[in-house]
Amino acid sequence: MEMVQVVFLTVLMFFVIVTVHEWGHYYFAKRAGILVREFAIGFGPKLFSYKRGETQFTLRLLPFGGYARMAGEDPELVEIHPGQTVAIRVKDGEVKKIYLDQLDNRKNVIRGEVEFIDLTESLKIRFDVDGEIQQYPVHPQAMLVSKSQETQIAPRDRQFASKTVGQRAMSIFAGPLMNFILAFVLFGIHLQMAGIPLDNPTYVQIGEVSKGMPAAEANLKKGDIVDTIDGVKIGADYEKMIDLTSKSKGKPMQWTIRRGEEVFNVTLTPRTMEGQEGGKVGITPQLPTRKAGFGETFTGAGTAMVDTTKIIFQGFGQLIKQFNMDDIGGPVRTFEVTGQIAKQGIVQLTYWAAILSLYLGIFNLLPIPAMDGSRLVFLGVEAVRGKPIDPSREGMVHFVGFAMLFLLMIAVTYNDILRLING
Repeated sequence: MEMVQVVFLTVLMFFVIVTVHEWGHYYFAKRAGILVREFAIGFGPKLFSYKRGETQFTLRLLPFGGYARMAGEDPELVEIHPGQTVAIRVKDGEVKKIYLDQLDNRKNVIRGEVEFIDLTESLKIRFDVDGEIQQYPVHPQAMLVSKSQETQIAPRDRQFASKTVGQRAMSIFAGPLMNFILAFVLFGIHLQMAGIPLDNPTYVQIGEVSKGMPAAEANLKKGDIVDTIDGVKIGADYEKMIDLTSKSKGKPMQWTIRRGEEVFNVTLTPRTMEGQEGGKVGITPQLPTRKAGFGETFTGAGTAMVDTTKIIFQGFGQLIKQFNMDDIGGPVRTFEVTGQIAKQGIVQLTYWAAILSLYLGIFNLLPIPAMDGSRLVFLGVEAVRGKPIDPSREGMVHFVGFAMLFLLMIAVTYNDILRLING
């Protein structure tokens, strides 16, 4: 049951972080009037899909990312050329649907050979119906129907490239921005749950108690105070408690515990825990805390954002100076670490989720081809030049960058799997 809970919390955490990121892209694109064709969480085969308004919302199998697919970012998948035979359905004098296949099975339609069609600028279609030329205006939200799939047309003013540099930049930057906001909120929630350590504490409390370990078997509980270990007064020195326990692997130890007004002795025999050195009794020590006030929560979350950002960039710098595949973790390793943290409780998982959300926001803003940062760089160049860079060249840069990232991800994942197999 615990494993199911850990897996659920891990998947939920990634779902929230990715959803918030993509929602930022989606929301600001919609505000700019851009047609968002699909809002997807995950990659690979569809698990669930429904359409709301103009957007298809999709949940896919692999929860490693997501995307908000905007009209005009990629070549349109459905095209109509002069000489092609199609069928149209007209309502209130405008074309509402254009059928590209199974024309004989369509009811209440007009069928003919296309002479002219413009679904971007003038929104008109002219075609030959049994020798008679007919022309109709096309509704801005008309649907192209092919292979039982409906695709909404994207007039020029609904496409990504038609918007101002500022609107496009905001649509791109909004993803990382939402991750920064989420990280700030999660750091604040963690501070509320964990509290603020008291000044000049005089004792150490038991935080979390791991199931199946000596502390749990002795019925120790969260909030218990560790008074002495083998006659040694612990006071507020939790490092002393950890050191004494680590050195006593397999040896019985006498612990004096205070629980409220009650004082009692227990015998604990430290043993090993997977992935950790020395003896462990299965507790997480913590210093006594007090509840954080509103102002302290706000400033504490900001301080955590700044400190964590510095650590992230220090990690980037060390990786550049001394590249080592073992220092890079892919989705497999991230899931593994997240699962281990989830076992420690919701407080630690909340803090870890804040770090990952902040990391995702920062990483996406790096000027790496195919990432949000690279797209912002191209928009910056466009703002300086006064005209956009050739879309085919920009597309090639992003394609090459994505291919390189994909190959790196395969190598990192392979390395992570080997690490798991070899222990």
